[in-house]
Amino acid sequence: MASKLLERRLIETGQRLKQLRADLQVAEEQLSHFSDDADDARIKSLVSETPLAGKELREASKHAESMRRHRNSLLREILKVETLQDELLDQMAAEK
Repeated sequence: MASKLLERRLIETGQRLKQLRADLQVAEEQLSHFSDDADDARIKSLVSETPLAGKELREASKHAESMRRHRNSLLREILKVETLQDELLDQMAAEK
């Protein structure tokens, strides 16, 4: 009985890891895009020195930082789920 519960939890954990890793891949692609935008805005701001360019830089930097925090959150969640998966595998091995 406990073995079936462990198997089900392992399957759910594996599916959660798969989804988190897919989300991480998307977040990393978006972060790359936002970081490039922020770099471009930084150069534009340095060259033009206008209030509009400064505003664009702040906005682009804010988007990049937000995506960086999201990516880091996903990395932490992946680590937690991997740890849970390891614990479940240890429990399953102990039962056998």
